[in-house]
Amino acid sequence: MDGLTKAITGHRRPVIAVFLVLALVCAVLIFGVSVNYNLVDYLPPDAESTIALGIMDEEFGTGVPNTRVMVQNLTLTEAVELKGEIAAVDGVTGVMWLDDVADLTTPVELLDSATVEQYWRDGTALYQVTIEDGRESGTVDALYELIGEDGAISGDAANTANMQNRVVTEVVGAAAILVPLIIVLLLITTTSWIAPLLFLASIGVAIIINMGTNIVFGEISFVTQSVSPIMQLAVSLDYAIFLLNSFERHRQETPDAELAMRAAIKESFSSIAASAATTVFGFMALIFMRFEIGADLGLNLVKGVILSYVSVVVFLPCLSLTCVKLLDRTRHKRIMPEIRGVGRGLVKIRIPALILVLLLVVPCFLAQSRADFIYGMGSPDPNLRYGRDTELINETFGESTSIVLFVPRGDPGAEAELSAEIAELDHVTAVMSYAYTVGEVPEGTLDGAVVSNFYSDNYARIVVSTDTGEEGDEAFATVEAVRAAAAKYYDEYYACGESANIYDIRSVVTEDSGLVNLISVAFILLTLLVTFRSLTLPVILIFVIETAIWINLSIPYFTDNALVYIGYLVINTVQLGATVDYAILMTDGYVVNRRTMPKREAVVNTLQKNFLSVLTSGLILSAAGFCLYFTSSMAVVSELGLLLARGTLLSMAMVLLALPALLIIFDPLTARLTLRAGFLKKTDKEAEVK
Repeated sequence: MDGLTKAITGHRRPVIAVFLVLALVCAVLIFGVSVNYNLVDYLPPDAESTIALGIMDEEFGTGVPNTRVMVQNLTLTEAVELKGEIAAVDGVTGVMWLDDVADLTTPVELLDSATVEQYWRDGTALYQVTIEDGRESGTVDALYELIGEDGAISGDAANTANMQNRVVTEVVGAAAILVPLIIVLLLITTTSWIAPLLFLASIGVAIIINMGTNIVFGEISFVTQSVSPIMQLAVSLDYAIFLLNSFERHRQETPDAELAMRAAIKESFSSIAASAATTVFGFMALIFMRFEIGADLGLNLVKGVILSYVSVVVFLPCLSLTCVKLLDRTRHKRIMPEIRGVGRGLVKIRIPALILVLLLVVPCFLAQSRADFIYGMGSPDPNLRYGRDTELINETFGESTSIVLFVPRGDPGAEAELSAEIAELDHVTAVMSYAYTVGEVPEGTLDGAVVSNFYSDNYARIVVSTDTGEEGDEAFATVEAVRAAAAKYYDEYYACGESANIYDIRSVVTEDSGLVNLISVAFILLTLLVTFRSLTLPVILIFVIETAIWINLSIPYFTDNALVYIGYLVINTVQLGATVDYAILMTDGYVVNRRTMPKREAVVNTLQKNFLSVLTSGLILSAAGFCLYFTSSMAVVSELGLLLARGTLLSMAMVLLALPALLIIFDPLTARLTLRAGFLKKTDKEAEVK
């Protein structure tokens, strides 16, 4: 360590130059990292929707209709002409309308009214449009330009376009709120006006490098793009605070700033590493999700925490030594003084607090998995045009989703019978297939381009329209019914589409839940066992944080609010990995104090010493969550932000209120089951304190 610390502090300018150059290069590379907004792309390869989408692309060269375009005040002739104009828009790969399923040489009044009303009502046309993946934003803008202000667009592609246009702005907006809040919190809890800027500089450089090095992945998910920078800042800022606090302590003993910094690095190296390790191991559990958006976020957060650690122990010492005179000139008294008596006050209420926790833990554990879940993107924001357009289209034509079914080509009879059976299912409003439609459309009316919509060399395509939303009990029941019908006629079949895709997402993420939670708890438990060399302390710490998680996730159930399942799944790991540090800090202080103090006094002393650190860290992380919640228009990101903010406050409360009681209650057992605990033996003084 002596050689390492000397190398770091002895080469300040080269180290600073290397980090700044890396940050500059990575800032440029950020613009080369693609962002994927399609949840379906993160389904495992063996999911039915994934296979069906592959068939769609390889066999038919197009995708599932992912956009609804509505235009008012048209004649039938104008509607047909507009269909051609929509098809000609760059990025549009397919358009389906009334003329694909009916002979428009026949008066509309004589056609099947149920079929007509899917596409045409009182001079208003509704087109089913397929927009190429990755080109949503530009294509939707071009469609709006074509249809004008009175037209409306909804669907997955429109939602993706909305996110593409807003995600960067919203991340910047969240940072613009969070950074000043962090600066204010740090200014009142530190003793230098310039120190908060050094903290932010060291973590900011790590964030830029992390985002730029994502170029090795080619693309990242929109969840990672929105959440990772804010999470990395909030989770790893403690490392910088710990190092500079250690530096200030050693300067009081060692006048030479460089020697003081070497001592601070040596002291902080292992403690910061232990803190980072628990966070990293917590985030690593996400990598084991079959729904690969978890691996995407997990890898990014793990990489970010490691880069923050390296930046704090290498870049921050050099930057601080370079600015040491400025640090000295901007020194001030701590604005927020130590709160006297907080330790004794918290210990006094430990029993009522623990009783309350024990009363809540079982019902919250049962409730947290029984909330109503949203498995897709959630409801659109009604304050945005996309949200208003969705409401307008649903009011005019009703909710509608498409299920696209692929079956082997070559048996028109089975295809027609299957189509007829599906048409009789609840919530099915229309079925389009060549074998089923040809009986109603005169021979020769459908040209070759239309026929290619339904047949490839190997597969027949059946398009099922439903009146359900993208998800929910009715939507999922319809998907199951369509697949069950297909199973009667074919050994091989594949279904995809908005509701079918989300149905498969539900299946995969539900399977992920138990595995990810088990892995995250196991990783953290193992880390705590190594850290404390105790059989009781790891269990107590896990119980404290897991209880906070259960309370957090049970609130939607008790308030009768739907919960985005991805947020539910991710927060289990993120809250555990990010807030267990508070419990570790308190427990580590308790173990050290317990060697020279009775158990109650050790807890009081630990609370008094660490209260402000836990409070500052918790407020920063919860502020990060609230920033995501209030600035993001994406339900997945906003929900995750709220869960993070609320979960952090609950974890902090559990550590300050319930953990002290558990440490005191289990103290005799901990003394026996901790390797070389060295706890002070019970004395008459302790008996008096009790």
